[in-house]
Parts: sequence; structure tokens; C-alpha cells
Amino acid sequence: MADERSQAERWVSFAAGIVTPITLVSALLFYFGYVSARSQYEYFGIDVDTIGLSTQDYVMRSPQPLLVPLLVITLLAVAGLLLHTAIHPTELGVRRAARVAAAVLLLGVLGLFAYPLIGQLPFYAMIVPGVIGLASAALAYITYLRRQVAPRAGTQRVLMALLAVVVVTCAFWATATTAQYSGRGLAKSDAEHLDRFPVVILDTKEKLALRSPGLEETTLRAGAGQTFNYRYRGLRLLVVGENRLFLVPRQWNASNTTFVIPLDSSIRVQFQFQNDPP
Repeated sequence: MADERSQAERWVSFAAGIVTPITLVSALLFYFGYVSARSQYEYFGIDVDTIGLSTQDYVMRSPQPLLVPLLVITLLAVAGLLLHTAIHPTELGVRRAARVAAAVLLLGVLGLFAYPLIGQLPFYAMIVPGVIGLASAALAYITYLRRQVAPRAGTQRVLMALLAVVVVTCAFWATATTAQYSGRGLAKSDAEHLDRFPVVILDTKEKLALRSPGLEETTLRAGAGQTFNYRYRGLRLLVVGENRLFLVPRQWNASNTTFVIPLDSSIRVQFQFQNDPP
């Protein structure tokens, strides 16, 4: 009986060890996908929470903003390993490198506290966490080397743990900023190439006050069984939300607006794709 209970506990512990990392990775994917989508649709004046995207939608959107950060982190790790095999540290060299890393870290911290003055500079949210994170990682590595050349210095586990927290925090900050930039870049690309989105022909029962340039409104002829009175052309489907359509004009500029149309019996929608000729 005791053996069976012990085996069950081992299986539960094994399953928990698998589920916890998967849950953490899923939460991170969801977060970065959400940040990217929020920045993307904010460009068109839409609060992403009003669209009603699912958790799976956000997770599926996360690979693109995460591609560059993961590649950069991997390359930095490879460069660090190559550097580790190539250097032959001395106590004097380690001390000098520690001073340089501490000075760079102090510069990054000063930039962090100077946010009210320089926070509006381009790429501030990428440079500051990059400087602090790289300096912290270098200082942690130098601390490790110091133990190798001067064992009397001790392990300094607390310092290493604190530096690791700083590195992870800065990596998270820089990655979230990359996701935000990626979303805005996608939005600008979409605005320049709205011809890639399906054409929407919208019929409504009531007249809509659509004032964006390039839209065409025509009055439909009354007939037997005809319940729709107006037709609108020049619209593109940006995204389908929860029982709603988010439509934009075929050419986007600062004077345009996004139209939120309920997907119910009050409208009739036709989609027209530009297919290749046969």
C-alpha cells in the first residue's frame, strides 16, 4: 500500500513538473501576443478588448513579436560561451572588468531614473533595459570568474541571485517593448496594403453616417421582400470580433475611422476577394 502511494506521489510530482512550465510558457505567449495585438489595433483606434479575441488567438499572434528577442538572446548566449572558452582571466583583469560593468550598470540605472527627462526619446524602452540587463549579466559572469581566480572571495550567491532577477526583468521589459513595436509595425503595414484584406459590400436597413473619404453610398430599389435600403462600398474587413465586424475604408489616412458593425440581421454582408485570373 505504501509503495503504491509512493508511486502515485511520484507520478503527481512528475506531472506537476511538466504542467507548471507549460502554464508559464502559455501565460508568457498570451501576454506578448496581447501586447502586440493591442498596439496593432490601437493604430486603427480600436481597443483590443472590444474585439473579443480568445486566448488561443493571442497565443497564435505571439511568435512574430518573440522571434527577434529569442534570436538575439540565443546569439548573445552563443557569444558568451565562445568568449568564455577564449579568455584566460587574471585577478587584475577581473577587477578592471568589474569596474567597467559596474559603471555601465550605473549609467543604465541613471537612465532609468531620468525617465521624466528622456523617456520620450526614440527606443528609450529598448536601450535602457538592454544596457541594464547586459551590464548585470556581465557583472554576474565577472563575479563567477572572480571566484575562479580568487577563491577567497566566496560564492556571493545573494549577489548572483539579485543580478539574475535584474537580467530576467530587463529581458522581459525589452521583449514586451519589442512586441509593442512589432504590433505597431504590423498596423502600419496593414494600413499601407489594405488591398490584401477582403472587400466588403455592406447593405443596411438604415442610413449610416459614414464620413470617411472613398466610401460610396447608393440607395437600393424598393421591391417585394426587400428589407435593405442602402448599400456601401469601399470598405475592407480588418478583423472579425465577437458578433461584430471591424471595417475600415479601402485607403487609410488620419481622417478615417474604423466602423464597428453588429453581425446580426440588421445588415447584409458580401465578401469579395481579388482572385487571380483563370
